[in-house]
Amino acid sequence: QVRLVESGGGLVQAGGSLRLSCAASGLTESSTGMGWFRQAPGKERNFLAGINWSGSTTSYADTVKGRFTISRDNAKNTVYLQMNSLKFEDTAVYYCAASRANPWFVFTTADDYHYWGEGTQVTVSS
Repeated sequence: QVRLVESGGGLVQAGGSLRLSCAASGLTESSTGMGWFRQAPGKERNFLAGINWSGSTTSYADTVKGRFTISRDNAKNTVYLQMNSLKFEDTAVYYCAASRANPWFVFTTADDYHYWGEGTQVTVSS
């Protein structure tokens, strides 16, 4: 059974930082492309960052480029999202996702991801 569990969310002041973690089990995480998405109330789920199985390729949404960094530790079956210079508009539920598709690629749409965590809330106070 595939399971993705996010952690690290919370309340932070604008300009602050948080690091999210996604612990994966039940799949060959080390050969799986991974991604982070977020969804604010009343809005659609949006791609933030993706990483291929080896960590050699990453991709970011323009809204977070230069502020967020995705990384992975395959030995720990964990993917991270380091978030710096947080803004009020970063407030959302953040989701980790795993893709069964080509592990060398980084996918940027939700339809390309097959497994999802339950999400972790990030709230940025202005």
